[in-house]
Amino acid sequence: MPQGQPSVVPDDGLTTRQRRNRPLVVVHTGIGKGKSTAAFGLALRAWNQGWPIGVFQFVKSAKWKVGEENALRVLGASGEGGTVDWHKMGEGWSWVQRDAQMDNEEKAREGWEQVKRDLAAETYRLYVLDEFAYPMHWGWVDTDEVIEVLRERPGTQHVVITGRNAPDKLVDLADLVTDMSKVKHPMDAGQKGQRGIEW
Repeated sequence: MPQGQPSVVPDDGLTTRQRRNRPLVVVHTGIGKGKSTAAFGLALRAWNQGWPIGVFQFVKSAKWKVGEENALRVLGASGEGGTVDWHKMGEGWSWVQRDAQMDNEEKAREGWEQVKRDLAAETYRLYVLDEFAYPMHWGWVDTDEVIEVLRERPGTQHVVITGRNAPDKLVDLADLVTDMSKVKHPMDAGQKGQRGIEW
C-alpha cells in the first residue's frame, strides 16, 4: 500500500505518530447524494478497529428503517468489532413542515445536549452526527457553542457531521471537509427513491 506524504509538516512539536492519531472533525456537506452514506462507511472502518460508535440522527424520521442502521446494529452486537449505539432525534422535519416544529427544535437541542454529555464522558471513539448541519443552519443549535465543544472535547474522539449548508465556522474548524456536488440524480427525471439505493 503506498504511503502518502503530507505536503506540509507543521511545526507543532508533535511526533509523526502523535499527529497521525490526532482526533478529527469531519464534515460532509453539499447538495449531492452520499453525505450520510460516506459517514456510515467511515463508521464501518471504526467498527473494524474495535471503536465504540455513537450514531445520532438529527433529521431522518424515527420511523425510517435505513439499511445502514440495521447493518451497523448487527455488526455492533456481533462481538467482533466495536459497539454501536443508534439514537434518533426528530420526525423527519427537514423534509416535511409540521405544526410540531417547536417539538422538533426541542428534540434537536435535546440531542445536542446528549452529544455534549457523551463527549464529556468520552463515551464513543467515533460520533456520527447525521444531518446535524441543519439544526445549526436553522439556528436551533448554537453554532458557536458547537465549535467550542468540539474544539475542547477530551481524548481521541472523532466526530463526523453531515448535512447541507454546513456553517462556515464549522467548515473552518473541521480537519476534513467534503462538499458533495450533484451532477445528475434520478429524481431530476421524476424517479423516486428506491430500496437498496436510498434506504
